[in-house]
Amino acid sequence: MHNDFDAIRSNFILNTDSYKESHHLQFPPDTEAIQGYVESRGGRFPSTLFFGLQMFVQEYLTRPITSAMIDQAEAFYDLHMPGSVFNRAGWEYIVAEHGGLLPIRIRAVAEGSVLPVRNVLATVESTDPRVPWISQYAETALLRAIWYPTTVATQSWYIKAMLRQALERTAESSDGLAFMMHDFGARGVSSLESAALGGAAHLVAFMGSDTVAGVVAANHYYDADMAAFSIPAAEHSTITAWGEAHELDAYRNMLNQFARPGGLVAVVSDSYDLERAVGYWGRELRAQVLASGATIVVRPDSGHPPTIVRRTLEQLAAAYGTQTNAKGYRVLNQVRVIQGDGIDYDSIAAILAETEAAGFSAENLAFGAGGTLLQRLHRDTQRFALKACAIRRQGTWQDIQKNPRTDPEKASKGGRQALLRHAQTGNWRTQREEQPIPDGWQPALEPVFEDGRILRRETLDAIRARADVALERARVSIMPSS
Repeated sequence: MHNDFDAIRSNFILNTDSYKESHHLQFPPDTEAIQGYVESRGGRFPSTLFFGLQMFVQEYLTRPITSAMIDQAEAFYDLHMPGSVFNRAGWEYIVAEHGGLLPIRIRAVAEGSVLPVRNVLATVESTDPRVPWISQYAETALLRAIWYPTTVATQSWYIKAMLRQALERTAESSDGLAFMMHDFGARGVSSLESAALGGAAHLVAFMGSDTVAGVVAANHYYDADMAAFSIPAAEHSTITAWGEAHELDAYRNMLNQFARPGGLVAVVSDSYDLERAVGYWGRELRAQVLASGATIVVRPDSGHPPTIVRRTLEQLAAAYGTQTNAKGYRVLNQVRVIQGDGIDYDSIAAILAETEAAGFSAENLAFGAGGTLLQRLHRDTQRFALKACAIRRQGTWQDIQKNPRTDPEKASKGGRQALLRHAQTGNWRTQREEQPIPDGWQPALEPVFEDGRILRRETLDAIRARADVALERARVSIMPSS
């Protein structure tokens, strides 16, 4: 087999689990169609923000299977799973009758929607009775395309809710909310594609990112002119390159190069001695900072985050002074603090609590997160699953359902599934598709893809607006540590 990984990655027949290739022989022989659904069965957060399907549909489902791909897959499976289980006839039928495009129908809730766990987020159904197995064959790729960006988007949305509440308590305005949580995660993920998918997902809630792949993905797949923004910022190498004896010169260089009226410059300041460095900002560099007209964002990146952030705020307040806002909290003059070490949902809550108790407004703060934002999560963070729920045999739909006595939490839904939303309350409801729709409720699953055609495409602006409406409606409470 020719081991060209790019070719393998683009071959949908190989974008699955090994055992899927034998499943066409395992369904009842009179099977005509199979429907499955995707849901979050619970987990860290009580609701999920649905996002990411559009990227998958555009990137993978518009690329037709070819005879060469079938040959490549057959060569692989003949060695990988000896025993002639490869379904060459089925794949050749898809090429001949469907131009190589998958005969499946995907319906999904609109991206940016926030709904309680245990509701159906999407359904996938085969549309050609000659290849009914194809919908379940797509499970591996489709579930991965949904659980990861949806989980990242959900976590960022809950962080945004927490930060918004902090601003409402301690600030006169929430204008800076979209830039309070910055994505530092590109180097902390397992692949470039993860950086793209997770980085784009974070941008549903926020507009600050250094994960270039995520910004590019959001621009490309969701028609954004520029999905996120960044600023000049120092890293430890650009400070330590000057040597400890010339640390002050390194900071002066940052001001000389980047400090302009109205601009923002972030400077990591813990390379040697944070207390000393903040002293530099408060004494030797103070006049240049004030004269520059820029806002300098000091980054303390070592130590116990709540304590070190509070201490940095106190030192800067002593040097630059503060204004007391209408809520009675102190706001630093021309300097701010960003914490980019040890940041996750729980540590942000702890930092906000300690700095608020010290009398500082949350508007003094920004946060950056790497691996915790894009990588320290998994499919079971929100307990995602794609399960078959209905099968059509001889023209009649029948339920498919698992219900393990050893773990009732894993019980799946039986029957063809529908998602409803109440027009006035905004509440969500999952029910069987054949059930009557109650007054005031409307179908919420919309066709996204069918037989090779993309049926829905949305912009990032529309998705962000939908998520913000949900934020306003929910008024989410800060969750305790799990």
